[in-house]
Amino acid sequence: MENDTQNGRIRKNIQIGSQVEVVQKQDQRSGKRTPGVVYRILTKSSTHPHGIKVQLESGQIGRVQKVWLKT
Repeated sequence: MENDTQNGRIRKNIQIGSQVEVVQKQDQRSGKRTPGVVYRILTKSSTHPHGIKVQLESGQIGRVQKVWLKT
């Protein structure tokens, strides 16, 4: 299953509409991941060591840990 994902620390891997898993600020200690669809990309730089920050369609904001590839 790992072959169906991309690195969430690289901005070019993430597009609006991408299926992703993010870690929200309040979940950083536990590492709990929240699945969702990217509504907006908030990080401006091309990479970020903790993951690119996005807003999901649900309105939640977090750093991308995993990007699911469309099959």
